[in-house]
Amino acid sequence: MGMIFDETYRPFFENAFREGLYDRRFGVCEVDLAAVASRTGGRAEAYRASSKGNVGGFQSFIEPNSIGQLLDVGVDFVCVATPDDRHFAAAKAALEAGKHVLIEKPSVLSLAELDELERLAREKNVLAKVVYHKLFDPDHKKLRTFVHDGVLCHVNNGYCSLLEPKLISGAQFSEWITGRNPGTYVAVHYIKLIDFTFGGRLKRVTCTGQRGIVGPSDGPTWDSTQLRMVYEYGDGREAAFDIHTSWVTPDNFPGYVEQEVQFRFDNGVWNGHSRKRGVECTVEGKTPFQIKNSINNHYNGTFVEPYGDRSQRGYGIEVLERFVREVGFVELGGPPASRADRVEQMRTYHYNDVSADRQVVAAVQAMEAILAEHVAGNPDCVVKVNGEAGGLALYKPGISEPQVLYSSEV
Repeated sequence: MGMIFDETYRPFFENAFREGLYDRRFGVCEVDLAAVASRTGGRAEAYRASSKGNVGGFQSFIEPNSIGQLLDVGVDFVCVATPDDRHFAAAKAALEAGKHVLIEKPSVLSLAELDELERLAREKNVLAKVVYHKLFDPDHKKLRTFVHDGVLCHVNNGYCSLLEPKLISGAQFSEWITGRNPGTYVAVHYIKLIDFTFGGRLKRVTCTGQRGIVGPSDGPTWDSTQLRMVYEYGDGREAAFDIHTSWVTPDNFPGYVEQEVQFRFDNGVWNGHSRKRGVECTVEGKTPFQIKNSINNHYNGTFVEPYGDRSQRGYGIEVLERFVREVGFVELGGPPASRADRVEQMRTYHYNDVSADRQVVAAVQAMEAILAEHVAGNPDCVVKVNGEAGGLALYKPGISEPQVLYSSEV
């Protein structure tokens, strides 16, 4: 019930409450926020008080066993928007109960956990999907279109950067940030962008970072990370991708997030920047704190429409609507006898199905293992993917025998 709920799930459920959801495959579908589960329920009660008329009545469950209580209500699908190291338990419980599941990125933190979620989804014949809203960013969709259509040919290397203000780590996420890193939290957006857009086989992962601002300089909490992934393509050529992330940027920097990408191809270069593509705004007494100078109206924006209605829309909300359409198609898009066929059809979407998340989770698991070794006094480790030692094998400097993180093929 925190920032992600307020920015994306709340406007989605309010839009659905007001307008319903129409799809020619299944007609008009009512989508009601039935129940929420959170640690203390404080934000849920605040939302209940402020949302009258904008959303239907919903039940609120708190610890202990908040998820179990939510599942007993009889919901059709569950959205997991907890801190990333708590995704697995909630998603597993929902799948075991036979519910469709949508998980905020990263889906989970290890391939063993991903295997379990995929197994349960198939056993229960339900959907298990992941939110990668940046794949719906118009700029990123255009990049993929150029690659898909052969306009941009064979990626050579790439660089991605995402910077967030201190208020993210120091205030909004301060209750769970201990032992965590901004790479797992946001680099995963670009891992998925690279994996989905360019294809290829993940070969090697390295990572380093900085500590000392949001936690002690020798502790497990990271201020910033620099991740490198090397992919191999069908012709044997390799491409290296560097992803830099931080959540200790000064609060008065221009945007809520500062995002930049550059990808180099055999025949071209793609450059993208969150500020250079969009709007800069200055309002006396309001910017840059109450309103940011750099505004991303594509991700999530509130508007007065030309016809007078107020709305909230953007690709951060669009990705949720797309998932609910997939669930609607499974449950309402044909006779019960062919439901299993509809589930299989929806699983073919590699942009969000857990079955297509293997290389992303592999990179996340490798990054976390490398950073843990760094904390233990062993920097500069390398994780090799699908090598002689197994699916994920961590190599420490000066030690020939690797530590196998995942034995099966990624």
